[in-house]
Amino acid sequence: MLTAPLVIIGGGQAGLATARIARSLGLAPIVLEATGQPAGSWPHYYDSLTLFSPARRSALPGTEFPGDPDGYPTRDEVVAYLTDYAAHLDADIRTGHRVETVVAAKDGTRPGFEVITTSGEIFAAPLVIAATGGFSRPHRPDLPGLDGFTGTVLHSSDYRRPGPFTGRRVVVVGGGNSAVQIAIELAAVADVTLATRHPLRFMAQRVLGVDMHIWLQRTGLDAAGWARPLLTGGRGTPVFDTGTYRDAIATGNPDRRPMFTRLDGDQVFWSDGTREHIDVVLLATGFRPGVDYLAPLGALDGDGQPRHRGGVSATHPGLGFVGLEWQRSFASATLRGVAADARHVLTRLRQQTRTLDGALKSTP
Repeated sequence: MLTAPLVIIGGGQAGLATARIARSLGLAPIVLEATGQPAGSWPHYYDSLTLFSPARRSALPGTEFPGDPDGYPTRDEVVAYLTDYAAHLDADIRTGHRVETVVAAKDGTRPGFEVITTSGEIFAAPLVIAATGGFSRPHRPDLPGLDGFTGTVLHSSDYRRPGPFTGRRVVVVGGGNSAVQIAIELAAVADVTLATRHPLRFMAQRVLGVDMHIWLQRTGLDAAGWARPLLTGGRGTPVFDTGTYRDAIATGNPDRRPMFTRLDGDQVFWSDGTREHIDVVLLATGFRPGVDYLAPLGALDGDGQPRHRGGVSATHPGLGFVGLEWQRSFASATLRGVAADARHVLTRLRQQTRTLDGALKSTP
């Protein structure tokens, strides 16, 4: 068993930012990354993905994003940035270490945890941060007839490039940034419909020549938890657009339709009563936090979601989360937002453990 003051589970953007903040607070963390590369989910996204925020607003603490500060980095540029960031980070990063479970420390004299990997290694620590983020478990919604659909069903996490879809009839389910970007890319080679529960909500990418993310930061909305209803309208995250996406959808391929009522065999039944053959259903329906390893600890709710307040576990002192969507604000799950959340969570966890230590020492 190896002991450390802090174990960080996940070596992507959230884990790396947390490690950097931990070092600034005097903690020497161990970072456990399941894959062979400290870049999180980024290497597995589709080829053409670009950040929705400019490089100058997409950096982790201490290292600016290289290249044009007003450009929008590609997937591969983000992977290279994270890999280089990890290489220069003063932290013990262990790749190929997939966490199987986290349990309470067997030594009952003080609070703490044992983090157990699939290979049987055990790492003990008073503080644990789950930084596997909100993008590691693809969400497959319970759509009528989906399980019996005889065509191809994919999640956006399985999508890489449009070539294999040439000439096919495709329905993309979802109304977020990735759904729109994938649907428009596919429309160059396929017949595509974007099926959404609500009309698309476009937000200008730039206002008065300045990227909207910069405006959000200047106004404080980027980091304000109360701003969620204002920014989402209660109907999902808006799609950032220079006008290109709106114009593409106006051509009718891809076309936007209300969500279908059901699937049956290879048929889709639309809300207007029509039906047609389709080849592919592509689910751009988001992700859920990949934190199943915390279930035995009792740190998750009935839906497998973390029980937390602003990233601080509501069930176990010393346990925290970084990288969850809307953990504390609009920016929480982004490159620019994870560091602020990491500092908040680590500060709170250290306060918790000091209070507990003091209580234990004063106990007769």
